[in-house]
Amino acid sequence: MIEKFNGIFYLIVFIIHFLGFGIYAYKMIIDNEKFRAKFEIDETATVIMRMIGASFLGVLLMALYIMFIRPGGVEGTWGFFNLVFVQNLCIFIVNTYSIKINKTGIKEGTNHNEGVIAPLVFTILSAILCYGLADKIYS
Repeated sequence: MIEKFNGIFYLIVFIIHFLGFGIYAYKMIIDNEKFRAKFEIDETATVIMRMIGASFLGVLLMALYIMFIRPGGVEGTWGFFNLVFVQNLCIFIVNTYSIKINKTGIKEGTNHNEGVIAPLVFTILSAILCYGLADKIYS
């Protein structure tokens, strides 16, 4: 499995990245009430949060398929990795604007930095994967 990921470093980055997606999928779908309470979000947002969580879950399932089932591993999966990178980047940009500039719905004294930091980390991790696995994903 390590050779499918160009070494242990990229395998670990892959696992950390998609484990993070799994955590957010769980928080948004199953542990939704606690997640809403943490950010003081009204229960009327439950459906849309679960929809976003389902997107995280879909990406996680695809990552698990690539990691454990797909015969070629990451070979030729450029579309998946590029979509994940662009998605992460868009979430980072939109959240940065929403939280730091626009501030609609942001209560004074509350800390919403997770909404900027998490997508930034995911963007960096996915960029590392796209770069480090380029010889395989673009083949």
